[in-house]
Amino acid sequence: MKAVMYGAGNIGRGFIVQSFYESGYETALIDVNMAVVDRLNADGRYPVYITKNGEYEIHPVERVRGVDGRDVQAVAEAIAEADVMATAVGVNVLKFIAPNIAAGVTRRFELGIETPLNCIVCENMIGADHYLSEMIRGYLSPEAAAYFDRCFAAVEPSIGRMVPATPASILEKEPLAVCVEEYFELPVDKASFKGEIPPIRNLVPFTPFDFYIRRKLFMHNMSHAVTAYLGKEKGYELIWQAAADGEIREAVARALRAISAAMSAEYGVASEELAAFSDNLLLRYDNKLLGDTVDRVGKDTVRKLGENDRLIGAARLCVKHGIDPAPICRGIAAALRFAPEGDEAAASVATMAAEKGPEAALAHFSGLSEEDQICSLACAMYRKGQG
Repeated sequence: MKAVMYGAGNIGRGFIVQSFYESGYETALIDVNMAVVDRLNADGRYPVYITKNGEYEIHPVERVRGVDGRDVQAVAEAIAEADVMATAVGVNVLKFIAPNIAAGVTRRFELGIETPLNCIVCENMIGADHYLSEMIRGYLSPEAAAYFDRCFAAVEPSIGRMVPATPASILEKEPLAVCVEEYFELPVDKASFKGEIPPIRNLVPFTPFDFYIRRKLFMHNMSHAVTAYLGKEKGYELIWQAAADGEIREAVARALRAISAAMSAEYGVASEELAAFSDNLLLRYDNKLLGDTVDRVGKDTVRKLGENDRLIGAARLCVKHGIDPAPICRGIAAALRFAPEGDEAAASVATMAAEKGPEAALAHFSGLSEEDQICSLACAMYRKGQG
């Protein structure tokens, strides 16, 4: 069995390709970073360092090769041979790889391959699967487009595994090494697949998939961000340091309890299941070996304060079901102050909040009116210095 991984970064190597390898696939990793591509071809393997009980557990990933992402023909041939593929390049890069994927689809069409190709789109945007599909279709002939509609599926996953930067001490020995947490579940939208679902051992096909998307965004991403913002307020550098602070931990737990109640009401999922997921998140944030920084987790508050994103979206869902959003608003207030050096997006939010008031910032970046309950609570907390 053969797989294609478009994007040889940390999520690609540290999560998806490991999944492919442990399920029996040979994987072609496509990237424009020739240092990575050449090393993959030279070594044919790389290690994944899994943090477990305060120690690293090394898992080798083999049967891999690199493909130059600038070589359209080589990319097309790799896609033509694939039984399954995935992308993890970043939303802003999808427009650059769409023509190459279209070339791969066209090559499959020319070869008469009728076996469907499912592509797991591991990008940090809700609806990235549809977004990519429409761009690919735009590069196809009418005949190839008809084939694409019949034999290609873009599948939305929920990426929950945390994959921070690998420590320099490890990269000096193993340039392709990736450090990850032990969590290894890959929920995917069951309804999107065409043909048989590929045999990937940690795949969790589920429908309706909206629950998993919202659980990741409103529980995992929200609580991770709140940990970062409250940690920054107290001067912590690392996520585990913030998570170890009793006051911050209780504040994050309260935010998780609020959104868990809202998610239970929205989707009819047992509160015990959501409570267990919340407890697991809090334990995962304690992982010292991940070395994740509050600046990285909290960066780009322009996006994270978006009206449907992790903070405002979670608070809105609480309000919808009559649940007090105050625990999440505390994180919003802290986000308005978050301005680490070098983060221009965060600085733009913090500057507007300081100079024009938090109401103006939330109106501009989150679409909230001054009368909105979420805005009122967050702004009151901001002015009191809470968060």
